[in-house]
Amino acid sequence: MAKILILGGTAWLGRTIADRALAAGHLVTCLARGEAGGLPEGAAAVVVDRDRPDAYAGVPAEHWDLVVELTRLPAHARAAVEALSHGARRWVFVSSCSAYADHSAADAREEAELLKPLESVQDYTPELYGEAKSGCEWLTMATRGNAALVVRPGLIGGPGDPSGRSTYWPLRLADRREPVLAPFQDGGGGRQHVQLIDVRDLAAFILDAGLAGRTGAVNAVGAAMPLQDVLVAAREAANANPRLVPYPLSAMKDDGVSPWSGPRSLPLVLPLGDDHAGFARRSDARALEWGLVRRPLVETFRDIIAADEPWAGRQLASGLSAGDEAALIAGRKPSNFAPAESATLPRRQPDQSRLG
Repeated sequence: MAKILILGGTAWLGRTIADRALAAGHLVTCLARGEAGGLPEGAAAVVVDRDRPDAYAGVPAEHWDLVVELTRLPAHARAAVEALSHGARRWVFVSSCSAYADHSAADAREEAELLKPLESVQDYTPELYGEAKSGCEWLTMATRGNAALVVRPGLIGGPGDPSGRSTYWPLRLADRREPVLAPFQDGGGGRQHVQLIDVRDLAAFILDAGLAGRTGAVNAVGAAMPLQDVLVAAREAANANPRLVPYPLSAMKDDGVSPWSGPRSLPLVLPLGDDHAGFARRSDARALEWGLVRRPLVETFRDIIAADEPWAGRQLASGLSAGDEAALIAGRKPSNFAPAESATLPRRQPDQSRLG
């Protein structure tokens, strides 16, 4: 049984880490504003505004077996590690693959160059997310003398995904409305891939690697899969084989459809071109060596469907509304369709990717 302090614990990933640690019998304390989904039942709570200079005064004066930090703000990361590091045997900072400076090369490892770190005195904006995570990494490692684990997740998915990126396709196919607008790549740029890690598998890895005393950086990512295979997994999870209207990705800009996430988007689709060719193809070798276990993607999608109420065309945080999709389908001309053989998703191969 370990004493674990989670700096966060109310939002999606933090709460999943806390729930996992509690289920394993650990003593968990969460330091957070107490907002989002609420503090996990069974965890001790320190409710505080981390912008306050005395934010950590209420943390019990004891030694921690593990501290897990999730912030994106360098000012918070600096204050926390300076105030609490002396009592922490092990420290994990949850960063992001967005901290990398370049996303064009496939199979890039953890030693790849990072973005220029955002300093703790600089103002944060969402556009500086990668720089902010890079800054948090630097502050953590500098204060701890490199005695910390930096976990860099890629795309996180699973039941309850607040971003809607991982939930859109399984819920859309489970909705049973036909036809379905199905993206396909018709132009230049590298082949579209997806690298999705289930939030529950990520939480387990963070705890296991952290308590094992791992240090250094590690890419905690899913298996790299072609986008087409991800759509097949979503169809399999939904137990559906709908009529598809192939949609060329080259039409997205003119149609006002965004890549990746957000309203009126095609979730999981990367921006076209070579700049993101390696974004969803980061090396997972170190994480697998350190014990990362990943469930099959179809299992994640099935759990998403089971956990969610029927979609019924409502607007998710990411993806197309029913009206947007219908309008795009109506605007497709035969000359813009993919070849006939692309109108049906291929059958999923049993050995397609290493997912477990």
